[in-house]
Amino acid sequence: MFKLLRFAEGTLKQTNFQRGEPQNFLAHTWVSEDKIIVGTDTGRLFLFESGDQRWETSIMVKEPTSETKNLEKIQESESLIEFPTISSPVPSHEQVILASGHSQLVLPQVFAIAAYSKGFACSAGPGRVLLFEKMEEKDFYRESREIRIPLDPQSNEPSQSDKQDILCMCFSPSEEILIASTSKNQLYSITMSLTEISKGEPAHFEYLMYPLHSASITGLSTCIRKPLIATCSLDRSVRIWNYESNTLELFKEYQEEAYTISLHPSGHFVVVGFADKLRLMNLLIDDIRSFKEYSVRGCRECSFSNGGHLFAAVNGNVIHIFSTTSLENISNLKGHTGKVRSIVWNADDSKLISCGTDSAVYEWNLSSGKRQTECVLKSCSYNCVTVSPDAKIIFAVGSDQTLKEIADSSVLREISAFDVIYTAVVISHSGRMIFVGTSVGTIRAMKYPLPLQKEFNEYQAHAGPITKMSLTFDDQFLLTVAEDGCLFTWKVFDKDGRGIKREREVGFAEEVLVTKTDMEEKAQMMLELKTRVEELKMENEYQLRLKDMNYSEKIKELTDKFLQEMESLKTKNQVLRTEKEKQDVSHREHIEDLLDKQSRELQDLECCNNQKLLLEYEKYQELQLKSQRMQEEYEKQLRDNDETKSQALEELTEFYEAKLQEKTTLLEEAQEDVRQQLREFEETKKQIENDEDQEIQDIKTKYKKKLRDEKESNLRLKGETGIMRKKFSSLQKEIEERTNDIESLKGEQVKLQGVIKSLEKDILGLKREIQERDETIQDKEKRIYDLKKKNQELEKFKFVLDYKIKELKKQIEPRENEIKVMKEQIQEMEAELEHFHKQNTQLELNITELWQKLRATDQEMHRERQKERDLEALVKRFKTDLHNCVAYIQEPRLLKEKVRALFEKYVQRADMVEIAGLNTDLQQEYARQREHLERNLATLKKKVVKESELHRTDYVRIMQENVSLIKEINELRRELKFTRSQVYDLEAALKLTKKIRPQDVPETVPSEDVCSAAPTMRLNEQEETGRIIEMQRLEIQRLRDQIQEQEQVPGFHPLAGIRLPSLVRSEVDFEVQTN
Repeated sequence: MFKLLRFAEGTLKQTNFQRGEPQNFLAHTWVSEDKIIVGTDTGRLFLFESGDQRWETSIMVKEPTSETKNLEKIQESESLIEFPTISSPVPSHEQVILASGHSQLVLPQVFAIAAYSKGFACSAGPGRVLLFEKMEEKDFYRESREIRIPLDPQSNEPSQSDKQDILCMCFSPSEEILIASTSKNQLYSITMSLTEISKGEPAHFEYLMYPLHSASITGLSTCIRKPLIATCSLDRSVRIWNYESNTLELFKEYQEEAYTISLHPSGHFVVVGFADKLRLMNLLIDDIRSFKEYSVRGCRECSFSNGGHLFAAVNGNVIHIFSTTSLENISNLKGHTGKVRSIVWNADDSKLISCGTDSAVYEWNLSSGKRQTECVLKSCSYNCVTVSPDAKIIFAVGSDQTLKEIADSSVLREISAFDVIYTAVVISHSGRMIFVGTSVGTIRAMKYPLPLQKEFNEYQAHAGPITKMSLTFDDQFLLTVAEDGCLFTWKVFDKDGRGIKREREVGFAEEVLVTKTDMEEKAQMMLELKTRVEELKMENEYQLRLKDMNYSEKIKELTDKFLQEMESLKTKNQVLRTEKEKQDVSHREHIEDLLDKQSRELQDLECCNNQKLLLEYEKYQELQLKSQRMQEEYEKQLRDNDETKSQALEELTEFYEAKLQEKTTLLEEAQEDVRQQLREFEETKKQIENDEDQEIQDIKTKYKKKLRDEKESNLRLKGETGIMRKKFSSLQKEIEERTNDIESLKGEQVKLQGVIKSLEKDILGLKREIQERDETIQDKEKRIYDLKKKNQELEKFKFVLDYKIKELKKQIEPRENEIKVMKEQIQEMEAELEHFHKQNTQLELNITELWQKLRATDQEMHRERQKERDLEALVKRFKTDLHNCVAYIQEPRLLKEKVRALFEKYVQRADMVEIAGLNTDLQQEYARQREHLERNLATLKKKVVKESELHRTDYVRIMQENVSLIKEINELRRELKFTRSQVYDLEAALKLTKKIRPQDVPETVPSEDVCSAAPTMRLNEQEETGRIIEMQRLEIQRLRDQIQEQEQVPGFHPLAGIRLPSLVRSEVDFEVQTN
């Protein structure tokens, strides 16, 4: 469809109407204010002016045959792109047949059009752009030049590298550069001056900067010693970037897809996980060269350690640890039940943290090769994991839309992602900032410790889910890659906009790897080139001498020719000078004649002009006299007109005054007529009202009878409708059940299709494995054949060696007997030693037991001695106090008081000594029980928090039900109010009928019965609604009580957003309505 809309009067209105066959339009551009060029998927171009078609042409692209491919140059007449003439925009049937005889016709799709001052550029099939220029005579365009995407020799498939669809084009403001983007995410540019230089031959695009990734980037890594970034992608390429100069250092394409990559800290090596193998490669000065391959298929994650002496690679649910020095497999970490998604090393490379689709995060101890801590949550499939610089806290993200903070095998905190899935996480080396990537392509920067609320800075970056994130070693740059094939480098700043200071200034290394063979080849090349240069110098000198000889001979010939020509030119010059003198003389004579003629003509013209001036002056004087006469006449006429105007005004005023008197008399008469008509109207109105009252009463009686009949029919119809409703509801239930079954079957079908696709992928993978294993089997069979040959040769050697062994055995037999005797003696000595060792161990045990008993008895002795000392001190004090009491033996009261004081003093103190001995044990038991209770309390608190989170959904549901019930109650109240207003209206109508017809008592009796029956029915309905409301009120009160009880539970946080309307207010409204 192609519609041209114009914005007028605040709306868009269509101005064109499409005629002819409908086309699939792909691109358009405005050439001027009212002209637009449109392209289709069949290679047709249309020019519309103000909605009308003005011009049309078709682009026909020929695919070259084998003969044309072999030709090196193609002439302009044999161009691959042909255009029909303007007079016949669509090619005829004969032309198509003739063209198809030479080559195949392919209709190109016009995906992009861009306009510039001379015309426009459009895409014409894969890898081609055509430039059209405007014709001077007509408003049409003709094809002027062709631009192509060049072949990429470094591509894996160079023949296919130029067959890219051009999706978008743009000219620079100065129209010097044309930029094009392709279907493989590449950007090309060309200077328009180059297109003008290339005459006849097509011009070629160049990369705008450097070749980019054309598919999802799956791997990202950085190093410490160099400013390098390594990326790999599903486009089967590995690329090395420099984030300081923002350039592409190296790139190489492979046969298999690359899933993961890791740079060595030195920046000299790289590990890449391909679909078939894991390769360890050198980063050379101009190449990426593999030097070790491991049979790890489909490695989705790999990582060098921080020290660079180890690297880890994931194979399904197993993590392999390799040494970079010995290049051997050190250990295999097994424990995951699902695929491992992410691995990370701690700062000192003693531990490795991993997470996977099995909802598990494991911390591995590399010295023992076993799990040190683990955290398993069945509800989450983890995507990425990282660890703090002190290796105490693990941060993990997954499919449950949270960021988890894990420590000591338990989740400390979960921070919500606010309806977004986190796909990647990275923490700064300082441990102050955390960066998180999302599934919608945004990046979130958070402070650590993590905030509980929505406190983070969010930046929109990518157009797809972020796959990997990384920070440089100095926290200066954040690197992100995503499924959209883009690599972003972010400069990290603080709040004030200042860059983060480097902790230590380390210059980047400038060394590069070069192999010995490459150096030797280059040295050999340099020697060859030097010899070649010397040879070329000799040849050039020889050629220069020859040229000097040739040029000297040519110069002699030219000088001779030049001298001859000089002499001939001199003679010609003399002849021309004589001719010139003759012409000068004749020219002077001719000028003198012309001057004489001119002077005569001037005199004649002056005489004529003087006569004409005199005549004109006489005419001017006559006209002046005429104008004076005309002015006098006009003044007289103006005076006469003023006098006549004053007379006419007086006559008109008199005429209109007479008319006014006549109109006033007529108005008075009309008012009297109106009064008489009003009296007559009132009389007729009274008569009509009386007649209408009688008619209304007759009509009321008729309609009352009709009402009775209709009520009876209405009751019958209500019964029928009730039956039909029941049938309808049953049928609806059946339909719902069927639709539910259909939906469940569709869901199962979708699941089964997904399973089928996954199984097909597995089958393809297994087929590849079978092929590879067949190849390995063939290799192994060849090795077995070689080994068999070697085995035969070894058997021959074995026969010779057996003979030698027999001879040596004969010599060894006497010595072996001696050895046997010595061995028996050694065994006896070992038995005696074991016996002595057992005795020693038994004695040591007895000694330790005796020492323990001694220590216990010593402690008891110390305690008893301390007790004795305490008792002796008490006895001494008691004796002194008794001796003092004896002094009061003659005074019984004082004696009694002193004895009582002695009793209180010594008896209670003795008890306190015993209690003090017991208190230490009680305090220990109390502390132990307190610790136990505090642990139980902490676990119970955690359980309460979990239960409150689980029951929160139930509370929300109950609150929503309450809200819906209160809404229903309010609707019922509105219906009650409406019914009461209807009853009130009916009662008012009944009272009116009683006033109008009091004499017709027998006829009005049945109507009163009917009216009385209606309010009774309304009262029954009112009672039912009152009961329903009362039941709903009780239910609401019960639910409110439940909510209050749940709010009193510790750990429950009520929802702040939902607030129920008060029940008391609704009850008051209901009472007001009932009253």
